Amino acid sequence: MKKIGQFREIVSTINRTATFVGLDGDGEAIYDNTRTKPILTFKGTTKLHGTNASVCLHKDEIYAQKKSGKITVEKDNFGFAFFVASNKAYFKLILKEIAKRANVNTDENILTYYGEWAGRGVQKKVAISNIEKSFFGFGVKITPITNSEDVEQKSYWLDSDIFGDLNVADRRIYNLHMFKTFEADVNFESPLTLGKAQELFEKLTLEVEAECPVAKEFGHEGIGEGIVWTCEYNGSYLMFKTKGDKHSSSKVNKVASIDVEKLKSIEEFVQYASTKNRFEQALGEVFGNEEPEMKRMGDLIRWVVNDINSEETDTLVENGLEPKDVNKYISTDVRNRFIKYLDELQFGKN
Repeated sequence: MKKIGQFREIVSTINRTATFVGLDGDGEAIYDNTRTKPILTFKGTTKLHGTNASVCLHKDEIYAQKKSGKITVEKDNFGFAFFVASNKAYFKLILKEIAKRANVNTDENILTYYGEWAGRGVQKKVAISNIEKSFFGFGVKITPITNSEDVEQKSYWLDSDIFGDLNVADRRIYNLHMFKTFEADVNFESPLTLGKAQELFEKLTLEVEAECPVAKEFGHEGIGEGIVWTCEYNGSYLMFKTKGDKHSSSKVNKVASIDVEKLKSIEEFVQYASTKNRFEQALGEVFGNEEPEMKRMGDLIRWVVNDINSEETDTLVENGLEPKDVNKYISTDVRNRFIKYLDELQFGKN
């Protein structure tokens, strides 16, 4: 699944798309900044603090994935592959029903149902961690089987109206669109109107952080993580996330920051991007249910470095930095955090 970006990236995309008029004789883009920018309605679902999970249907085969690829019962991720294997018949019914409603041939396409695997034992310190581990689906992507290099461009997402009512509650298979959702109209015309949208995103996100609406449905009160916002524009599927201070992987002053901070130095960038939350996320992604080991420190460092380079590209560019300028400092920071983490783990065992 493509990494969920931030609001500032959506603003940049809309500004380019809305003002693009064509190419000049040299193939360079021509923009007309007098063109009117759109007003778009974004739909929001609660962002659960768990681990990314998905179920795929191709032909008649059902299999499980985490963010980085396919998983199996033998090499699992917090027990999700085992859960899918144990509920294969139910997932097959759901995915085949989605294919039927969307008129998708699964012999020629892969249907991927994305969601969050959340609950007891996956993450800590959030209300949703009090429930038994469950799958919360939020998006369905159709990917054609082709050798073409532009397969990602030919892939597309289904509107939630097609699958938003499908769940098997007694098997802990839910659809996030059946819980509380959010809606926000965003006028991209000026910084003033964008500022108003940012205020709304911040208000709603902090409400979710104060009390997770999904966990509340299960009778548990406590903090949530944030909101994932989606909208279709000119055939593209726009998606971004907003998190409160307690869950943000980067230290930002605004929940949906538009302006990139002018970081003064590499040291400030590392402090900004290489946070405790990102480190803890890396531990979950790299080790899953396995015991953390010093010999896999390199895998942990690579995950954090790649994640920061992916999510903070615009911040690097804005401050005249390149990955090669900051990677070794990020590596040192992660190394120190991991050594301290292993020491504390060992101390707790003695």
